[in-house]
Amino acid sequence: MRPLDIQRLTAHRAEAYRLRAGSRLISAEDARAFVNERGFIYFWPVKGIELPSLWTAVAGDRPVADEHDDPGHISWGWKDESLGKRWWYYAKILRRKATLISMEVAPYFYALSENFGSPEEDYLVAYEEGRLTQAAKQVYEALLDKGPLDTISLRKEARLMNAKESAFHRALEDLQADFKILPVGIAEAGAWRYAYRYEITARHLPELPEQARPIGEAQARRRLVELYFRSVGAAQAREVTRLFGWPPELVWRTLDRMVEAGLLVRGLSHPQADGEWLALAEFVE
Repeated sequence: MRPLDIQRLTAHRAEAYRLRAGSRLISAEDARAFVNERGFIYFWPVKGIELPSLWTAVAGDRPVADEHDDPGHISWGWKDESLGKRWWYYAKILRRKATLISMEVAPYFYALSENFGSPEEDYLVAYEEGRLTQAAKQVYEALLDKGPLDTISLRKEARLMNAKESAFHRALEDLQADFKILPVGIAEAGAWRYAYRYEITARHLPELPEQARPIGEAQARRRLVELYFRSVGAAQAREVTRLFGWPPELVWRTLDRMVEAGLLVRGLSHPQADGEWLALAEFVE
């Protein structure tokens, strides 16, 4: 196998992740442009996952600070300000971690979700087929009936006050990961006077299902994988599988088509990792 140009890969990521001091994000407008540029990023860096994050683009390549007054936490304010404004699509998506997706790219994710028709019916099909928990069904039905609710009110309306907290939070994550609900604002509720307000995705963004409708699954996967490689430069197939949660055979089918199209090159090695790597074609002379 041919070796990866590690120096070139490092430089590519430094530029794509905005790690250089002169390229850091300093305003909400910068953050919006960054998400649109990359297509999708994490809010915080996620251990074991290679992907740009808003935190590192603001604060640099360092751990998330515990101190609330750290300058890097300005990104928290941008995120809260953005809710409900269509700056980007924000929810717990990739690996059920906080993800920012450009509105142009969101339909490609939605096309791969298990939302096929009416938001009043899809969740029932998912529940009957065992793909949605009872708690998630109750949360969704509460929003369907009552409209946007903060987490305190939502738990009460979903009749989950006596349920384990983990079951309620898993329900929220399940529904976000499948593009069924998303946070649309902040409410002064609960002990901390801070709680997300959730709404049904198809009701908050009625254009999203229509935008996703003509996008085929193969097309969606190729678009998302291409954006991923545009950010990270090079990766192994297992990293793609880990990030998106797709079956390995679908990941390889997507990668092989991208290699055939000349977008990616395979058969590369990394000096610090075993196995085959793939990289953007421009990385290979």
